[in-house]
Amino acid sequence: MHRHVKAVQAALLVALAAPAFSAQGTDDELTFNSFCGACHLETPQPAGSPNERAPSRPLLRQFTAEAILNALANGKMQAQGSTLSDAQRRGVSEYISGKRLDPKFVPAGPVEVANRCPVDRPMGDAAAMPGWNGFGNSITGTRYQDAKAGGLTAADLPKLKLKWAFGYANVGAARAQPTVAGGRLFIASENGEVHALDPKSGCTYWSYKALAGVRTALSVGAYRKSDGHRGQAVFFGDQRANAYALDAQTGMKLWTTKVDLHTSAGITGSPTYYKGLLYVPVQGLGEEGRGSRDNYPCCTFRGSVMAIDVNTGDRVWKTYTIDAPQPREKSALGVQMWGPAGGGIWSSPSIDAKRGVLYVATGNAYADPAQKMSNSIIAMDLATGAVKWAKQAIPADNWAMGCEAKNPGNPACPAELGPDYDFSATPVLVKVGKKDLIVIPQKSAVAFALDPDKQGEIVWQQTFGKGSGLGGQWGAATDGMLFYTGVNDFLTETPGGMTALRVSDGTPVWKKPPPSPLLCGEKKPGCGPGQGGAVTAIPGAVLATSHDGGLRAYAAKDGAVVWQFDTNREFPTVNGVKANGASMDGPGAVVAGRMLFINSGYGGLVGRPGNVLLAFGLE
Repeated sequence: MHRHVKAVQAALLVALAAPAFSAQGTDDELTFNSFCGACHLETPQPAGSPNERAPSRPLLRQFTAEAILNALANGKMQAQGSTLSDAQRRGVSEYISGKRLDPKFVPAGPVEVANRCPVDRPMGDAAAMPGWNGFGNSITGTRYQDAKAGGLTAADLPKLKLKWAFGYANVGAARAQPTVAGGRLFIASENGEVHALDPKSGCTYWSYKALAGVRTALSVGAYRKSDGHRGQAVFFGDQRANAYALDAQTGMKLWTTKVDLHTSAGITGSPTYYKGLLYVPVQGLGEEGRGSRDNYPCCTFRGSVMAIDVNTGDRVWKTYTIDAPQPREKSALGVQMWGPAGGGIWSSPSIDAKRGVLYVATGNAYADPAQKMSNSIIAMDLATGAVKWAKQAIPADNWAMGCEAKNPGNPACPAELGPDYDFSATPVLVKVGKKDLIVIPQKSAVAFALDPDKQGEIVWQQTFGKGSGLGGQWGAATDGMLFYTGVNDFLTETPGGMTALRVSDGTPVWKKPPPSPLLCGEKKPGCGPGQGGAVTAIPGAVLATSHDGGLRAYAAKDGAVVWQFDTNREFPTVNGVKANGASMDGPGAVVAGRMLFINSGYGGLVGRPGNVLLAFGLE
């Protein structure tokens, strides 16, 4: 869509998006304008402007007051929300949403178990039963499910029927990808709730309330207590950098470990379980989003990985991706600035068992000076965390929200703003003949293949879009022959599309433009064709989501759309929570046991709010 059309739509939205009621006096409006208004403006900001990443006020008015309050208290805005009192957070939530809060709603309140399963059936062995465990469905991160474990091929997809839906309460996004393990379905939400469900019916075995919102996929693995008791645990992380282990059968907490003390630290990438250790990645979105604001002493966050003993929760090792920050210049008001900073890890690590290494992908830096392991693929020793090698794709990519392209005399910002081309996907380890390759897409819309035996030397690289600093490429998939990725390109004139590349040499096999957008409401912000969500491959097809609320299956051989489902509506739910589908981004489809599970709803920077898990099965 052309820019002038977008501008006209934005103007109409502003005129139509008045709040549904007048909030309690002017105090709430004053608080919002003082603490939030500099970023969240009335009109969407054009590409390249300092506030292009912040949702506009009309977009925020699509959220419920409870979802906004939860984001400020538990979610991705908790760093900013921590500067407000509870009364101020509640007032701001009502003011900007134009809706009243439920007086009984407490963001940190206990979870109520709804639709409890009538029989508490024992779990099976997750290591022996077919399932989808963790983000990538394997330690190598391939996001491929074969016909035996998944029970679905391309020919089955048109026969799928919606079996049930589950609503995530009081949130505007459904970002935590489900896991199927041992005959159970494990899900989580940015309201901090974690649930164990029956995959067939959606009934609840148990529920748990974490200390903060959960965005990670869940991983399941064996544990042993000091008294000799053995069991299976569910592992995940929250947005305040806490890692958890819960008994998978009962939901009882085994341990909680704080993996990083920085106030902006959070866990987005799913922790990876391997041979008694849990590898936990850490990102710092909260600091990246406020580095230039309010004379904040920018910046001190450092991306990292921590290895944790799954039996005890004890730290085994921790490795940072950025050098320790040092004092830099002072701001005009005398606030000390720091750097370097950044290099957060958004995605789940992958494991190379043969070489004994862990692969992680890092994002941009936040503050000068430039670093050698930002925007990089890093190989770390599994046992010690020692860096074996690192391959940087884009040097000197230093970015913080609210900064101009060049910032002379403003040490709160990088001297020169980078493109913000994170690696937000998991590095995929794939075998090609007798050779192994690490393949990954970047926000630059370039896919890279690296040689793990030659210090990450680039074997090939292939451009598949224009690239965008906003909207990640959250996960690619491979069936061993082709490498599949969506195209987000959110800030470009031509967002969306799907690409298949030959794994061996990166040659494009097919490339498809975005399909005609579903009628998600062209008058609503966040309704677009971008396809940055993680994709999933099954025999004969690859599944992809879109900001327009569509789940689509593309034929592996030629990219033809063979099935699609429109999630843009309200769904009756098994747990009684009011829930609707909307924009889809981030997590991808999970296929296991002749069923397909997908989250819908990605309210925020790039999409419209939604809060539903959909479960499909064959008749």
